[in-house]
Amino acid sequence: MRASTSLKTATLAAILIAAPMAGAYAAGHHKGALDATAPTDLTGPRVEALIEQAQGVRQGIVDARQANNITPAVAQHLEMRTNQISQTAERIAASDHGRIPASQYHDLLRHLDRVDQRLRIDTGSGFLMGDGSDGGNYPNG
Repeated sequence: MRASTSLKTATLAAILIAAPMAGAYAAGHHKGALDATAPTDLTGPRVEALIEQAQGVRQGIVDARQANNITPAVAQHLEMRTNQISQTAERIAASDHGRIPASQYHDLLRHLDRVDQRLRIDTGSGFLMGDGSDGGNYPNG
């Protein structure tokens, strides 16, 4: 009788342990139509970082324009350059399964940084170079 009870207990314990693992295994290997991601989804960390950076620059352009720190023509030019960088990033990512190679990522960030620096210079808040000993500091750009 004692052996029967311990066999039942062992069997029950094995079932209770195996059931969640089997469910997790099945869930991990089942892909439904809603779970599938297209290879052109822009989901890589570099793509997300570039999109967020571009949104930040766009917001800076909007803020500067609303504060009348830049003219509409300057705002339009900066926005156009920002859009070109974003579109280039999306095109590269779409052609490379949602990824951007490191060298192109750094090039795009550099271009976006130039737009941001131009915005800072145009609004008067650019980084200054020099120590002022020659009568003034000059914007870095």
